[in-house]
Parts: sequence; C-alpha cells; structure tokens
Amino acid sequence: MNNLIPVSTRQVRQHFSAHASEYDCYAQVQKRVVAGLIARLPDDLRPYHLALDIGTGTGDLAHKLQERAPTLPLLVADIAHAMTCTAATRVVTVAAFDADAEALPLRSASLGLVLSASMYQWVNDLPRAFAEVQRVLQPGGLFAFALFGAGTLAELRSAHTAALAAEGRVASSHMQRFPDEMTVAAALQAAGLTVELELQNEQEEHPDVPHLLRSLKKIGAQNAASHRPTGLSGRKTTERMMAIYQERFGSNGRIPATYQVIYGLAKKDQFQYDASTDRT
Repeated sequence: MNNLIPVSTRQVRQHFSAHASEYDCYAQVQKRVVAGLIARLPDDLRPYHLALDIGTGTGDLAHKLQERAPTLPLLVADIAHAMTCTAATRVVTVAAFDADAEALPLRSASLGLVLSASMYQWVNDLPRAFAEVQRVLQPGGLFAFALFGAGTLAELRSAHTAALAAEGRVASSHMQRFPDEMTVAAALQAAGLTVELELQNEQEEHPDVPHLLRSLKKIGAQNAASHRPTGLSGRKTTERMMAIYQERFGSNGRIPATYQVIYGLAKKDQFQYDASTDRT
C-alpha cells in the first residue's frame, strides 16, 4: 500500500467551489471517467429504488444516470457548496445537499445505489468513507465508483522529483499522492463490501507544462496536501521540472498527462447484518 499525504478538507472545499463555473470546460478526462462508470453499471437499475451521487461536482454523472434510468429517484451531494448548487441547477429533478463522504447525513440502509466519479482520491480516510457507503446501502445494494489512482500524473511527479534531485534535494515530491489498487481494495474489504476492481489509463495532451498546470487549477484539482509548501516549488525548481518533463515525455510539440482510473463495483451482502441499524 502507498503512504498517502493527508489532504486539507478545507482546501479541497475551497478549490472546487471556486472553480465550479469553469469546471466543465476543462474536465475532459473526468467526463470520460463518467462515461466509463455509466457503461459499467448493470443494464437494469430498477431494483435499486433510490440512488446517491456523492461528490457530484457539476452533476455530469447524475445527468448521465438520469438519461439511463429516468424514473430512478436520485440524490446528489458534494462537499463544495458551489458544486452542489451547480449540479442542482443542471439536474433539476434531484434532491441536492452538501455532504462529506466520511460522514453521510443519511439513515442506515436507506439507499439501493451509491455512485461516485473522480472524488474518493480527495478523501483522507478511505476505510471510514467506504464504511459510510456500506452503512447507507440496503442489503444487496450496489456501490459503483471511479477514482484516480497512484499512477495519476506520474509524468509530473517524476519530473518534479528529478528536478529536486538535480538540486541535491533528496526529499521526494510533495505533490499529493493518490491511493493505489491495494489500498482501495483493503478499504472496501474492511467496510464489508464485496469488491471487483478494474484499472484503466486515460491520457490527455497539452501544448506544455504551464497549460497542464493551469488546466488542473481550472477544475479545482490543485495540490491540497496539508503540509505542502506554497506553490509547486521555487521558480528555479519549477523551471527545471518543466524542462525535464518536456525532455522526457514531450513529442511533436505536445506533452502527455496520464490518469490512472480505478473503477469499482462493490455489493453489500444480501444477508449482511449491520449493527448500526439495530435499534432494539
């Protein structure tokens, strides 16, 4: 398992709220992830009765789900208030509210389906967040999600680490680290959810590194590590990182940015006993 650097929930909330209005213009990989997640859902969603899209962002996943299952009642929630409001405006038939994935404000065993796209990499305590999903799911309920894994932005991290090394600094890159497949699987299993995971790489191209960094900022996907220094690095380190990135990975005037997507379909056991719902 990889050692994750804690993120500042306050920073995550602020970053995504600040960029809710321009998110859809730049979140091209995230839109592909939504399409991939929708394609992995069962053909018949009628047995699930009530669904929640957690970390809804601008509501793209909710919108696509309603196209697939227009009669399925749907809740949407996000930790960033501006994102919640944007999703509620886009998908007007949903019930929308702000929520932290680690503490869902819902009754136990109240949902048939929980979905999430490109959100759980921002959660500090994955076992706790997945335990919350297990709690709110009805027996037999489905948890369908996609998150960015440890291989995401590997080129940027590699170039940054190399730039630090060229300066004689042995510290590894302070860029935020995302969870690997083993970490995700262990957190799901600890929550009592039966797991099927699939890894898939998505890649986008940029004219240069500054364009990539601006694109990340425009969707709110900035470094939210709790102990990060201001900015990516000092100016000289940043310039060296950009040169290394271009030299190692650039081709035909473009640079790639790879996103490792971890897709998951997890079920709550049909006969699973949940002590949290026992009020006797």
